[in-house]
Amino acid sequence: MPKNQLAPKIFACRQSLILAEKIAKEYKTTLGKVKTTYFSDGEFQPAFQESVRGKRVFIIGSTFPNADNLMEMLLMLDAAKRASARHITAVMPYFGWARQDRKDQPRVAIGAKLVANLLQSAGATRIITMDLHADQIQGFFEKPVDHLYASTIFMPYVKSLNLDNLTIASPDMGGSKRAYAYSKHLLCDVVICYKQRKKANVISHMELIGDVKGKNVILVDDMIDTGGTLAHAANLMMERGAISVRAICTHPILSGDAYNKIQESGLTELIVSDTIPLKKETSKIKVVSCAPLFADVMHKVQDNTSISGQFLM
Repeated sequence: MPKNQLAPKIFACRQSLILAEKIAKEYKTTLGKVKTTYFSDGEFQPAFQESVRGKRVFIIGSTFPNADNLMEMLLMLDAAKRASARHITAVMPYFGWARQDRKDQPRVAIGAKLVANLLQSAGATRIITMDLHADQIQGFFEKPVDHLYASTIFMPYVKSLNLDNLTIASPDMGGSKRAYAYSKHLLCDVVICYKQRKKANVISHMELIGDVKGKNVILVDDMIDTGGTLAHAANLMMERGAISVRAICTHPILSGDAYNKIQESGLTELIVSDTIPLKKETSKIKVVSCAPLFADVMHKVQDNTSISGQFLM
C-alpha cells in the first residue's frame, strides 16, 4: 500500500484547536480541514473537507463544559464513522464529566459511564486521554483506552527547580496515590490534606496530616476547578511553617473566581498543562505543554508499538 495511504488524518474540535495545532506540529503533519455550519438556534454541524475512507483518524478535543464541546466530539466521531474511516481515535486530553464516576448519593446519574457509552456509539474505536479523575473510568469502555499520566511532562520541570527539603502533598485523601507516585520518583516525603465539604466546590474544614515546617511543598492534583481547595491548602501549609508552596494540576478548568483565588493565595506558582486553554494569563500560572506526549503516543498507536515507556506512574 502506498505510504500516503497509510498516513493518518488528524482533526481538531474547535475548543482544542490551539493544542491540536501543537500536536500536529510535533507529529510533523498538518491538521485536516473541517468546515462547521452554524444554525441560528445554536446548532452546528462539522464536516470533513477531505476524504477519510480507509484511514486512521485522530480527533482531538477536550470535553470540558459547556456540553457543546462533548457534542462536537460526538458529531465528528459519527461523521468519521459514516465516511468509512478505518480506525477512529478520540484524543481527549481532558475527559469531561469524569467526576460523576459513581452513585455517591441516591437518584443521580453516572455521567462518566454515560459519556463512555456515547463515545463508543458515535464510532470511537480507541480513546487516548490523560489523568482521568478516577482510574476505574477505563473500565467503562469496551474499546482500548490509553490512559496517560501528566507526571511524564511535569517531572522534568519539577526537577529543574532544584528545591531543597522537598515534600509532595495531596490536597485530599483521593489523590494520595498520585502524590505517592511523585514522591517515589523524587525521593521525598508526602503529606495529605483531609477536607470535608458542605457541598460541591465548598470546603467546610481542612486538616493537614504530616509536617511541612521548613519544607518546599508541591501539591499535586488532576484538576483545578474553583481553586478553593488549593488556595486553602496552600494558606494552611504556609501557616504551618512551609518555606514555599507550589501546585501541579493537569487540567486548568479555573471556573468562577479561581484566577483571583490563586493570585491572592500563598501559592508561589501553579503549574498546569494545556489540556484546557487558559482564559487569561497571570504571573503565578506556568503552562507545560502536553503536545509532545500526545504526538508521541499517537505515533506509537499508528505504528503499533508499545507506549509503556511513557508511564512514570
